[in-house]
Order: sequence, then C-alpha cells, then structure tokens
Amino acid sequence: MPLRLAFMGTPEFAAASLAEIVGAGHEVVRVYTQPERPRGRGQAARKTPVHQLAEQFGLEVETPESFRDPAVIEGFRALDLDAACVVAYGQILPQEALDAPRLGCLNLHASLLPRWRGAAPIQRAIQAGDEMTGVQIMQMEAGLDTGPVLMSEVVPIDPSDTAGSLHDKLMTTGALLWPRTLAALERGSLVPQRQAEEGVTYAKKITREEARIDWTKPAGAVADHIRALSPVPGAWFELATGKGKVRVKVHYAEPEKGEGEPGEVIDDHLLVATGRGAVRLKRLQREGRAVMEAQEFLRGTQVEKGTMLD
Repeated sequence: MPLRLAFMGTPEFAAASLAEIVGAGHEVVRVYTQPERPRGRGQAARKTPVHQLAEQFGLEVETPESFRDPAVIEGFRALDLDAACVVAYGQILPQEALDAPRLGCLNLHASLLPRWRGAAPIQRAIQAGDEMTGVQIMQMEAGLDTGPVLMSEVVPIDPSDTAGSLHDKLMTTGALLWPRTLAALERGSLVPQRQAEEGVTYAKKITREEARIDWTKPAGAVADHIRALSPVPGAWFELATGKGKVRVKVHYAEPEKGEGEPGEVIDDHLLVATGRGAVRLKRLQREGRAVMEAQEFLRGTQVEKGTMLD
C-alpha cells in the first residue's frame, strides 16, 4: 500500500525529490516549505520551487515561519503520517515533530556521512579536492545530520565539476533514491547503519568574505575554490581600472605551470600566478555583467601581463 507522507523542502534540489515521491504513487497529504520571500533582481515575493511544484500537483501546502510553533506541531501530528520526507527544508525540526510520524522523519543529505555534515556539503567537497561524494537518506535525529543511514548512492566528482554541475548530479541521483527507500520502508526491509565516529567533518556555510580568492594558495587549491563557489556566491578578486577597483567573479579556472608573484597575470590570456604554479581563468563575470568566456571578457576589460589581481 502507498505510504501516507508529508514532504518538507524548499529549493529546486528538493522539488526533484517531491516529483519522484509523487510519481511513485505515495499519498503526500501535506507539503511544508519556506514562506514567500523577496527574490531576484526585483525583490518581488516569490513562492519556493517546492511550493510551485506542489501546487501543480494539487497538494496542500503550509508555510510556517517556525516549526517550533505548538499549533504547527499539533497540526503535523494530526496528519497521522507513516513518515515525513525532508530535503533542504531550511528549518530545524523539534523532537516532537521527529517523533510524530509512525516511522519517523527521513532526510536526504548530499554527502557521504559523516563527512560534510551541515549546510554546504557540495561546495565543501569540491573545495577540499574530494574525488567522491554521494547522497544518503538517513533517519533523522535531534543532532545535525547524525542519524543512521538507510540508503546510499556514490557519485564521483569530475575534475571539471563546479558546485552547479555537481548539484544537478546529486539532485537527480538523490531524487531517484526516494522510491527505492520508501518501497523498502513499506516492506520493513531497511537496515539502518550507524554513522562512523571517525572522519566527521562539518560543511559550514560559505561567507561572502571567504569567497575572495587567495592567490597565495597552490594552483590546485585555487582552482578547487573557484569551482566550489560557481555559480553562487562566486569566487572573486578585485581588478584596478582607470575608474577604480571593480569586483570580478571567476566561474571556472584550470591549474597550469607558471611562475610569478601570487596574483600576478603572467601572460596576455589570463594566466595568473599562485603560491605554487598558476591558474588559467576560463569564465569570468565583471560586476553587473553576464558570465563570459575569457576571450570575450578580455575584449571588454583590459588585463595586461604584469597586472596584479587583488
């Protein structure tokens, strides 16, 4: 029989999972997502991707400001759920909510736990130079991503992957993991695996200042940093122009051989020296403009050999 479920999620990453769960024939009796907030250049209030998809499916949607509100918890408990499926919801669920469904709350996480618990596992995996990551569905506990793992899928990180491309791979793989997990849950055949106590790392949120490129690091680390923050928030440097400094984001770069002072442009095609080696800047975005390939960028912005990037 189909499971009686609630779904909790907010961004596009979560919407893909909702589509697969509905497509598998389960009864999603309510969707919880974040309230409408100003988004985009015009800062108009917009519904989340999950909210928009849920309405297309004709599902009931609730957007509580806080899941700690006793009325919200009581309404959740009254749904008489078999389970709740959680994907990038953006709120911490109190223990009363975790205990309400008959089979508990399940969460999809974009790493191979216990590595990269927390908010930014995709970015941190690339930034650290990891060659492998994955998606896992776990039984939720009060701790941050500490619950036992129910189902896993490994995803290799390609040397050319950015956070954007890896996000899309993990989004698709994670969404397809739900029907298998819920079918096994329905049969009672899931075997929870406790997470290892060794190898725990935390994927803290990326700060704006952290996104600045540190040219003193080795070329590989600089390139990984750039890939990890593309497309958002975007790794950046400042370029001196005749009208003052402008901020430039780099969306892709590759390590190459080269020597010079860290941050020094050492040829006429955006090869920049680092603490060890150099990186070739491939895709850039000047503040207020579109992303451009390096050749197009140089037609509109002069960056001569010997220029120092800050």
